[in-house]
Amino acid sequence: MKKSVKTSGKIGVTKRRRRWLKPVALLSVYDKGGIVEFAKALINLGWEIIASGGTCKVLKEANLQATDVAEIVGGGAILGHRVVTLSREIHAGLLSTDSEEDKKELQRMGIPRIDLVCVDLYPLIEEIQNPEATTESVLNKTDIGGPAILRSAAKGQRIVICDPADCERVLSWLEMGPPYQGPLVQELAAKAEGVVADYCLASARFHSQGKIDGMVGTLVKECKYGENPWQKPAGLYKVSDDSLAIHNFKQIQGTDPSFINLTDLDRGLQTLSHISAALNQNGFMSKYIAVGLKHGNPCGAALGEFPLEVIERMLSGDLRAIFGGTVILNFDVDEGAAFTLRRYAMPEGKKRLLDCIIAPSFNQEVLDELARKGDKCRLFANPEMHHYGLLLDKAYRLRPVRGGFLRQQNYNYVLSLEDILPSYSGYKSETSPDMLLAWAVGSTSNSNTITLVRDRYVLANAVGQQDRVMAAKLAVLRAREGGHFCKGAVAYSDSFFPFPDAPKVLIDAGVRAILTSCGSVNDEATMNLCRGSQTPLFMVPDVKARGFFGH
Repeated sequence: MKKSVKTSGKIGVTKRRRRWLKPVALLSVYDKGGIVEFAKALINLGWEIIASGGTCKVLKEANLQATDVAEIVGGGAILGHRVVTLSREIHAGLLSTDSEEDKKELQRMGIPRIDLVCVDLYPLIEEIQNPEATTESVLNKTDIGGPAILRSAAKGQRIVICDPADCERVLSWLEMGPPYQGPLVQELAAKAEGVVADYCLASARFHSQGKIDGMVGTLVKECKYGENPWQKPAGLYKVSDDSLAIHNFKQIQGTDPSFINLTDLDRGLQTLSHISAALNQNGFMSKYIAVGLKHGNPCGAALGEFPLEVIERMLSGDLRAIFGGTVILNFDVDEGAAFTLRRYAMPEGKKRLLDCIIAPSFNQEVLDELARKGDKCRLFANPEMHHYGLLLDKAYRLRPVRGGFLRQQNYNYVLSLEDILPSYSGYKSETSPDMLLAWAVGSTSNSNTITLVRDRYVLANAVGQQDRVMAAKLAVLRAREGGHFCKGAVAYSDSFFPFPDAPKVLIDAGVRAILTSCGSVNDEATMNLCRGSQTPLFMVPDVKARGFFGH
């Protein structure tokens, strides 16, 4: 007859063997919010709970029956609580199969088969984001036991909860009873593996000081195809909880977005946020901002105090180019705004075709006005667009290249009028809002770019040119093709002029001021040209303010 041996609670002492007659759930959470309610629901469904020390204490204080992990492993936490659930007993309960051999071995050792785990992780990423984080503080917030449990549970095809948002869904599924298998188990296991991968990547990135980097994303929306019909599959992946992340824009109307719809949304967000940031940083207020885009580049933009006038001026920048384009606004779309977007400067009875409209919200009454044949006008809303201010995207930008990726800081520079070197032709404060708008549009367009602005709206945006003099000629041509006079406009160039030929094109067209960077060996020639024509020239060192974008 075998003897049972009682545990003394000391490390290395054998525990009393017991039979586990109910399905077992392991709960071990850093954030205790909602765990009592979840455990109670499991118990009501006939589950038995085991929990790590802190979690078990919370459950018992709520008068719920739970077994401390220490009772299973034969000892409590050691090494300052750094080793708790890292034991062969716990991982045996997670990795065992349904074979009779495994069942007998678990029974012989008094170890439960663990069918469900609910585990969150120490807030490592939040600690890394703390400006005062140190190696020691990051190590203290680095979870080892939690990721180990999640991975063992995933490999063992257990029910794995690593996100509190999944608790209700799992409870509803459990109400149907065993067997606890199927697509949901696989989905949750994959999610756990992704969470652990992202967690480990954050640690590697921190400790390597950026020498190790990457991206772990979760598919949140499939696209019909990529940039072209033969590029599929394609989709949008979530990597952060930024309130202005693309996946946080709710689609109100329209067919599924295309790949280009989403890239235009992202590019429009860059332009809109840079306009707002530049105005705020320099003490200017503009309640309403509108940007029109085609293939990621603004073809119109305007700012002002009256929403319908702002929309009209944005559209007027290039009435031809905006056809089939994208519009992004920092204000709600009401009946007047919807009517203007579709019908301004259109022949009687005709409506403008737009592919995508993005705004903080849309009145219910405007949906019919904005609808397009085939439901091809997509509407996206995000109330956070009301709160732009200086809210630029601070995340590093990764660009795939063959065999790897390039990494750089985001486009976080915002032009300050104080950065401008002493003007060679005087300073006219009335040009400032126009300069800021031209800078924001030009510096978020594909280089080389020259942008023309007058009276707070874009007359022309000449993008993607291989030489600057052609960019200047194209800007003047596009303005004239759009029915605009260049006289009195402000011109922005996203880098210095290598020769004075491009400034001469702009001056001859009637431009009244030029904003650019300096750093060319021929800066003096450009300065002399502007002095001679009495054209104000505003310059910022190229090393500080060059506006290249989209490479």
